[in-house]
Amino acid sequence: MSNIVKKAGLVFVGAITGVMLSLNFSAIAKRDSTEIMHPLPIEELRTFAQVFGRIKSDYVESVEDKRLITEAINGMLVGLDPHSSYLDKDEYKELQIGTHGEFGGLGIQVTMEDGLVKVISPIEDTPAFRAGIQTGDLIVKLDDTAVKGMTLTEAIKLMRGKPKTAIKITIVREGEKEPLVFNLVRDIIKIQSVKSKLLEPGYAYIRITQFQEYTGESLAKAIKTLFSESTEPMQGLILDLRNDPGGLLNGAVAVSAAFLPENALVVYTEGRTADAKMRLHANPEYYLRGHGRDYLQDLPGEIKTVPMITLVNGGSASASEIVAGALQDHKRSIVMGSQTFGKGSVQTVLPLGNDTAIKLTTALYYTPNGHSIQATGITPDILDESADDDQRLREADLSRHIANGQKGEKKSTVEKVTEESANKPKKEESKSKKTSGPIEFGSEDDLLLIQAMNYFKGITTSPEKKSDSAGG
Repeated sequence: MSNIVKKAGLVFVGAITGVMLSLNFSAIAKRDSTEIMHPLPIEELRTFAQVFGRIKSDYVESVEDKRLITEAINGMLVGLDPHSSYLDKDEYKELQIGTHGEFGGLGIQVTMEDGLVKVISPIEDTPAFRAGIQTGDLIVKLDDTAVKGMTLTEAIKLMRGKPKTAIKITIVREGEKEPLVFNLVRDIIKIQSVKSKLLEPGYAYIRITQFQEYTGESLAKAIKTLFSESTEPMQGLILDLRNDPGGLLNGAVAVSAAFLPENALVVYTEGRTADAKMRLHANPEYYLRGHGRDYLQDLPGEIKTVPMITLVNGGSASASEIVAGALQDHKRSIVMGSQTFGKGSVQTVLPLGNDTAIKLTTALYYTPNGHSIQATGITPDILDESADDDQRLREADLSRHIANGQKGEKKSTVEKVTEESANKPKKEESKSKKTSGPIEFGSEDDLLLIQAMNYFKGITTSPEKKSDSAGG
């Protein structure tokens, strides 16, 4: 038997080596011809083949080759960082559907932490959000199935399903003695990417919930409507990126381009390959899909100069951090809120054939002034100390996260916001509603929005309050 396993192992090493050589030569052909090809790790491949052979011959149950290879690929990618993964046919299809803004499920952004599914952020207007699921919640059971031991992919598959079907989720929450049980009903998750309204004549509010395929067009339409409906000249615009988990890069460039001067640098990336080194500017070639009409060309001219405040929090990640960083570095907008998530890595989806793909981290994002977003996020100009954001899960808390690689971090240089800067009746009203469910961003109970409006109108905390907050 040992000879059979050994022979099988050698054959397997040969096959794997052949595949890897072909992949290596294919990759090398696309790179600089002077780059030296790294030798294949033959000893490690032999060990891999031996393990494969032992499983095939000695495991308590028969296991299909396809399953073993798929799990090996999963392990390779999951072991790299929290965002690289293998996408089977269903997952690849769902990824493509998700960028169009509609899919079936519960509406939770999740990650894997210590073998459990951890909530990054519930998505607005979804079953999970309405039920009161919170950032940092640990999902321990889905129906009667324990999550421990599952991959993140397997857990997501269980949470997604046909609309109107029920699922029971058991959650462990910090500060709660007993697990919490939520009975949720799946729904079609239709994410409205852009929401907007006039707060009052001359003051506009735009919220971006996620960066999708048509976010740029939706933003342009919202801006035109707001400017046409305002009975007074626009004096202030609030861009709300709180709890925005990110999305498509061209959407982030389009949103930034709406407010920045033409050709201003929005973001750049650094990676090992030439394709991973990009510089994206506020120019149609970097945000338009194909050769369509530039939907930003006929925006009101004042959109480039109207005073702006951008709201962020610990749920603002990836594309939303790119926008906040670009507007901040170009001094186009004051950034107000709490430290953002810190997801500053680029994932490239690489099709493998058979309708499968890998999502591989290939580069890191940098703001125009060279600040790495990865694991640090964007530091607001005005910090909101009233937000209960200290317990939020962030990129730096994820196991195997990629380090920032920069020695220094940007520090806040302006002031800190406290609840005392908003009027007290609103504070008390918000406090009473906080126990009944999450506060809706953009509502009259939104304290940070109140503070942003007060900032525009020159209603700020007293110098003593600023001094006390800054020293705390």
